[in-house]
This record gives sequence, C-alpha cells and structure tokens, in this order.
Amino acid sequence: MAFRPIATTRSATGMPTGRLAIWWLIVSEIVIFGGVLASYIMHRIGHPEWAYQAEHTNLVAGSVNTIVLLTSSLLAVLAHNAAEMGDGKKAAKLFVGTILGGLVFLVIKSFEWGNEIAHGYTITSSGFWAFYYTAAGIHGTHVLVGMIVMGFVAYDAWHGRELQRIEFAGIYWHFVDVVWIFLFPLLYIAS
Repeated sequence: MAFRPIATTRSATGMPTGRLAIWWLIVSEIVIFGGVLASYIMHRIGHPEWAYQAEHTNLVAGSVNTIVLLTSSLLAVLAHNAAEMGDGKKAAKLFVGTILGGLVFLVIKSFEWGNEIAHGYTITSSGFWAFYYTAAGIHGTHVLVGMIVMGFVAYDAWHGRELQRIEFAGIYWHFVDVVWIFLFPLLYIAS
C-alpha cells in the first residue's frame, strides 16, 4: 500500500481535505469577483450612458462563449462520473475536452477583444470599457489557470492516479462558469 499523508485522507470537518481546500479557494474568489461585480453594478446604476457602450460588445461572441463554457462544464461532470467509476482514461479524455472548451473560449475572446480594440474601444475609452476589460480579463485568467490545472489532473487520471482530483478541478471549473453566467448579462445584455 502506498503511503498517503494523513492530511489528504481526513479533516476535522469530515470532508476530504482537497474538497475543503477547493471550497475555501472558491470562497476567496467570490470575494474578488463579488467586489468587481458589485462595483460595476453600482457604477452602472450611476452611469446610464454605459448602456450605449454595452451595445458595442459582441453579443454573438459572448453567446457562443456561454455555450462553449456550459458544454465544457458538462464534460467536466462526465469526467467526474468516469472518475467515480474508476475509469481514469475516460475521465482524462473528457477533461481534455473541457480544456479544449476553455481554449475555444479564450480564442473567441481574443478575437473579440482585438476587434473591439481595433474599433477604438480600449480600457481607457470609458468607465464601462475599464470594467469590461478588467472583469473579463480576471475571468479569462481564471479560465487559463483552470485549463493548466486540469491538464495536470488529466495527466494523473490517465495514469490512474489521484482520480479524486477530477472532482476538485471540476468544482473550480463550474465556479468559473458561474462567474461567466453573471458577467455575460451584465456586460453584454443589460441596458
């Protein structure tokens, strides 16, 4: 039997330490995103002219990215199911699909930003664009971090190691998706 540190097998809460750690991470991330979103909403209320600025975001790109992230989240759920059944190879393949979804999201976002910047909508154009690029940029960074982590987790899963990490990385990915579900209507739709 392989040696496993006791800290990874139990916790005072009765919850596996890895699951507890990911939830603590998400709570800290909620503080970050909550602050940005609350600040955005307060400024948006005070600046009705931002509705005009929001009309220049690419609703099609934002909509497609929403579908891409939701699909990648479904793949993460299926990866978790495969890991629960002990099928590390299947879980790894599904996680690669999730990673590819993240990559598609970032590629679409880069084209979207490139087009907006080419039309003069930069981070210094107005308060709306400052919030837009900041919130979407923080979110994009989280997508990238999630992809990297899932790559390491998928590698281990492929080799039948640490399958419980599929769940933890999946929880993080779902959080990233939920944040987008808030960002999308606030940045692209709300008038």
